[in-house]
Amino acid sequence: MSSPDQSTPDQSTSEQAPSRTSGTTVAAILTQVATAEALAAACAIGKHVVDAVPSPIGAYAVLVDPSGDRPAELASAVSGLVKTVPLILFEATDGHITASQWLAGVRGEDLPAALVLDGAPHEFEDVLLGSVAASEVEGAVSSKGMSRWKAARSLAASRRAPRGRR
Repeated sequence: MSSPDQSTPDQSTSEQAPSRTSGTTVAAILTQVATAEALAAACAIGKHVVDAVPSPIGAYAVLVDPSGDRPAELASAVSGLVKTVPLILFEATDGHITASQWLAGVRGEDLPAALVLDGAPHEFEDVLLGSVAASEVEGAVSSKGMSRWKAARSLAASRRAPRGRR
């Protein structure tokens, strides 16, 4: 899926970023949600197709098709479900990265992306810059094909798990 296409040398050749084509956008949310499964379920409830990835600071989700699925809608939907936990929406276009904070479904302030990325897991930066696909990171979970019913059950189970310490 992310292998270079030799039939279109004009678009696949770039001195600075050979794996990226001009205009390509990567959109991802960085959260404090404990598991990739719970984050994928939250995204599935909002009908967003993502690859959710676990990390030491919380799971993150990367939109599979950011041009067809609007990043702000993803951030609003997920932060609306997990109302007390802020998340950060990152959007990368042609090497330019923006970051904004979201809480309870509402966009907050813009953040300096470089400073926020400094504390993010290194795999997240690799995914955001397009050098690694989120689906290829260990522990990645896709929201594709997850029914709303299964997603709701998964979210409910993840909320009970810390109390029961299974």
